[in-house]
Amino acid sequence: MGKKLESISPELAAWISEQHLFFVATAPLANDGLVNLSPKGLDSFRVIGEQQVAYLDLTGSGAETIAHLRENGRIVLMFCAFSGPPKIVRLHGQGKVITKGDEQWGQWLALYPAHRGIRSVIVVDVSRVSESCGYSVPRMEFVEDRETLVRWAEKKSDEELVQYRRTKNQKSVEGLPALRSDEA
Repeated sequence: MGKKLESISPELAAWISEQHLFFVATAPLANDGLVNLSPKGLDSFRVIGEQQVAYLDLTGSGAETIAHLRENGRIVLMFCAFSGPPKIVRLHGQGKVITKGDEQWGQWLALYPAHRGIRSVIVVDVSRVSESCGYSVPRMEFVEDRETLVRWAEKKSDEELVQYRRTKNQKSVEGLPALRSDEA
C-alpha cells in the first residue's frame, strides 16, 4: 500500500507533470481554525528539484493558503491519477509565499506562462514524499482546462485586480493576515 520515498525522483517528477489537477491543504495553528483544501489546475505546477516544488497562485476569492503559510508554513500537496495506473502522491513540507515585492519575484515568474491576476508563487521545501495506491480514485478523462478564472482576470484592469485583492485577500476567514496592501 503506502510508502515513503526519499525524494522526488525524475520519474515521479514526470508523472506529477502529467497530472492536470492537484490539491493544496493548509491549516492555522488555532484548534478551532479551519483546514483549507483547494484544487489547482492550469499550467501552474513545477518540480524545482528533488526536495522543492512551486506553483503559481492566481487571484481568488480567498487567501487561506497565504495566511496559513505566513503563520506556520505547513502545507501538503496531493496528486491523484485519474487515468492510467492508480496512484496518489503527497508532498508535505514548509511553504513560503513569494509576491511582487520579493527580490526573487521575476525569477519565479519566469517558470510559468503569463497570466493576468497572478498574486503569488508558492514555493514548498518538501520534507516528506509519499505514495499510496489510489485504488478507489475514479477513472476520469481530462477534457480541457477551464478558462473561467483566466477570462475573469483578463476583463479586469490592473487597478481592479489590485482593489479586488485588497478587498478579498488581506485576511483569512479566521482573520489571519494574508496579502499586505503593498503586495495586492
